[in-house]
Amino acid sequence: MIKVLFADDHEMVRIGVSAYLSSQNDIDVIAEANDGGEAVDLALSYRPDIILMDLVMKKMDGIEATRQIIERWPEAKIIIVTSFLDDEKVYPALEAGATSYMLKTSKAEEIARAIRQTYDGQSILEPEVTGKIMNKMRTGSDAPLHDQLTAREKEILLLMTEGKTNQEISDELFIALKTVKVHISNILGKLTVHDRTQAVIYAFKHNLTK
Repeated sequence: MIKVLFADDHEMVRIGVSAYLSSQNDIDVIAEANDGGEAVDLALSYRPDIILMDLVMKKMDGIEATRQIIERWPEAKIIIVTSFLDDEKVYPALEAGATSYMLKTSKAEEIARAIRQTYDGQSILEPEVTGKIMNKMRTGSDAPLHDQLTAREKEILLLMTEGKTNQEISDELFIALKTVKVHISNILGKLTVHDRTQAVIYAFKHNLTK
């Protein structure tokens, strides 16, 4: 059973989507939040398999909520479900750590499918979002890829260049082995490399070592 937390400040949206999802044999909506702050608290308390996150909410928006959840629980899988496709929403949400990005115009069955696929480790993006990302890649950016890395990811990349294993990194930084693996996966994705060897080569090439 896939445990889901749904955060949206519109009660009728929560009721409608939650009712459909709960009717599925493999999905269980275990908690609902009406603002970002509540979403953070419930996510860290219940540790759901999937978090459905609206972007525009009172008190704390979905981008900040996503950022706070990922900082404190890197393994969290967050699906943005929103009405917005503007750059000021899409890029910050993905940079904050969201795994998938869906529109509220999506059919309920499409959201359910995205939940299952995200749970299985896939990243589901609306075609318009994929187009934005591809266009941004084509136009390019002067900023190096490693500028996207968080302080913790840079720290782990440095330890990787020293030949440390995942377990050794876990022991040295006093974090769970699973968390190390999540960080390394994020590093590979941000540097657009396929394995840790290529990540280490990238680090040496860009003088990211001591």
